Amino acid sequence: MSEKILRTEYSEEMQKSYLDYSMSVITSRAIPDARDGLKPVQRRVLYDMSELHLDHDKPHRKSARIVGDTMGKYHPHGDSSIYETLVVLSQDFKKGMALVDGHGNFGSIEGDGAAAMRYTEARLKKFAEEVYLKDLDKTVDFVANYDETEKEPEVLPVRVPNLLVNGAEGIAVGMSTSIPTHNLGEVIDAVKAYIDNRLLTVEELMQYMPGPDFPTGGIIANKSDLLQIYETGAGKIKLRGKIEVELGRRKADRDKLVITEIPYTMVGAGINKFLMDVADLVETRKLTDVVDISNQSNKEGIRIVLELKKDADVNKIKAVLYKKTKLEDTYGVNMLAIDDGRPETMNLKQILNTFLEFQYRNMTKKYNVLLQKEMEKKEVQEGLIEACDVIDLIIAVLRGSKNMKDAKECLMTGNTEKIKFRVPGFEADAKKLHFTERQATAILEMRLYKLIGLEILALQKAYKETLRKIREYKHILSNQKNMDVVIKEDLDSIKAEFAEPRRTLIEDGEEMVYVEAKEEAKEVIFVMDRFGYCKTMDRSIYERNQETVDSENVRVLPVMTDDKLCMFSDTGNMYQVKVAEFPTLKMKDKGIPIENVSKFDGKTETILFMLPASGFTGKKFLFATAQAAVKIVPGEEFITANKTVVATKLAGEDKLTEIREIGTEIDGTRDVVLQTVDGMFLKFQLEEIPELKKNSRGVRGIRLEKEDTLEHVYLPDMDGTAVYKGKEVALGRLKAAKRDGKGTKVRL
Repeated sequence: MSEKILRTEYSEEMQKSYLDYSMSVITSRAIPDARDGLKPVQRRVLYDMSELHLDHDKPHRKSARIVGDTMGKYHPHGDSSIYETLVVLSQDFKKGMALVDGHGNFGSIEGDGAAAMRYTEARLKKFAEEVYLKDLDKTVDFVANYDETEKEPEVLPVRVPNLLVNGAEGIAVGMSTSIPTHNLGEVIDAVKAYIDNRLLTVEELMQYMPGPDFPTGGIIANKSDLLQIYETGAGKIKLRGKIEVELGRRKADRDKLVITEIPYTMVGAGINKFLMDVADLVETRKLTDVVDISNQSNKEGIRIVLELKKDADVNKIKAVLYKKTKLEDTYGVNMLAIDDGRPETMNLKQILNTFLEFQYRNMTKKYNVLLQKEMEKKEVQEGLIEACDVIDLIIAVLRGSKNMKDAKECLMTGNTEKIKFRVPGFEADAKKLHFTERQATAILEMRLYKLIGLEILALQKAYKETLRKIREYKHILSNQKNMDVVIKEDLDSIKAEFAEPRRTLIEDGEEMVYVEAKEEAKEVIFVMDRFGYCKTMDRSIYERNQETVDSENVRVLPVMTDDKLCMFSDTGNMYQVKVAEFPTLKMKDKGIPIENVSKFDGKTETILFMLPASGFTGKKFLFATAQAAVKIVPGEEFITANKTVVATKLAGEDKLTEIREIGTEIDGTRDVVLQTVDGMFLKFQLEEIPELKKNSRGVRGIRLEKEDTLEHVYLPDMDGTAVYKGKEVALGRLKAAKRDGKGTKVRL
């Protein structure tokens, strides 16, 4: 078999492949269709549940069965995405109108995950059944599934703007969608108003649908910005939780602030994060009036209680909560949907217009199908009525026929050649018969009890009803205005049965002002023990216990409370932590691990040097590594806002050995001594070490023998002597040499 190799430009092929992939993700996974407001996986789950007849009045079915059936027939992309979709469709705290009735653990508003699909059960909600899946066979088009063995609906015949009612969230390649939920009743009112007058502005439509309605309630605090959001399809909504004040009934009872509704963005892990943030605010004395916080939420709703001190400033506490926690948050709106096969950011009018055009197509198809069925029924009924009038003739034809074919031919064409009439006189009448094929078939299948008088009356009544329906369907199909009436009546019935009161308050809330009171800076003593536990203590406590503190801790240095502490590790990193983040504790208190306030890893790193951030200005520092790389770095290099900084560049497996503060002056009068593990000492002038940037490796200070490494750096004018294996070495007596020499061996 011969192969044909096509040569193409690599960049062009990558570009094409990437575009194909991104469009697949956009249209087939992450972005909803503007017509039914559903993503493919949501649509397939609902359709499969419909095919499994999991109606609202039927028993629940194992979620695993639903997931498996959906994956095998329609969505071959793994069970996790399908089950996650099933779970979300059942969570009334995420959806404006839940579509699935879950039985078992389907997660909670506090972020608890759902149980495994083998333990949970589900069925359709009545709302989904009636509004999303009704008339599937009469309205939308069906397409082949992924392996062309099944048919699935292109879209579902949703009878409300689901894109608004349930919103949507999704991240695709290069774009995302974020549409808030809205109140069903208000959306229906807006649609009806738009049907009546297509010239309504977005502002006028907002009289009927003033804004989003989140299932968690809460407050929308920027009402004035909503108009622009609905006009452009994008913007930011400011959300706030609802706070109520509960006064103590008795003198002993404390006043309480109770959070009863939360911003939609707090659903999930956000609640626990909020509790931790409040606890931190109390610990850092930014919420001094709060004495206790508890989460008393249950199935009935959210209830987070903050107990207050006597005469607490409630307004100040509210301001702190809104400014310093997620109790006030922003919801980014981007109303992106697939419209006519293309992703498009849509405003309110475009969404409503797309929905109505979709409804017109569905209604036209539905009533054409219904009309066709009624026309066929009319044809049959007319045939049966006529047959009842000549029933004796019909019986004579049947008795004279040898088979069904001959009898049917006679009824349709009046051909009596193959009919033997037992009673004379019927043949001439039989030749006048002219029933249609459908009528002839119905007559032949008619049972004798239909000849009872009451049955004949029932047939005539049914015929009149059929004629009425035909007139009704033709009237609806005759023009768009008539169809508008039907759509509005349908919407009214949905609103009457399923609409719920608004949950989210919309207002232009006042901007919360919170001025953080700055505490006067004071000097404290930072201490760290050999296990990496850190704390600060008052200078007075330290002075009373100085000997004990110095002996029990490896790091002790004075710092200011408004300063930052910089820690250098042997891996070449500098970690910067605000002094205020370390707890101020008593003598016997343990403190907190250094890992809790920085990215320092005590398992793989060792702290070599500490200095307050204010101590870098105007000073220089000597860096030395195990492989004898040395350099001088100005302190200004380490003045930064970053919490983690690469303090020096290291080669291979090299590690930082020592950092020495060398002051400001470097001249020919100052020496430096390098000492190796094997006892080699090299003394040379400090000015021979170049001043470099922090991201440089440095220069070689001493030539190392094989397996030898640099151990210590001494400054003779500061240190005087060195100790090597228990012997004191007078640094001033060492012979001066040049940098990058081998040094001399100390005599023990």
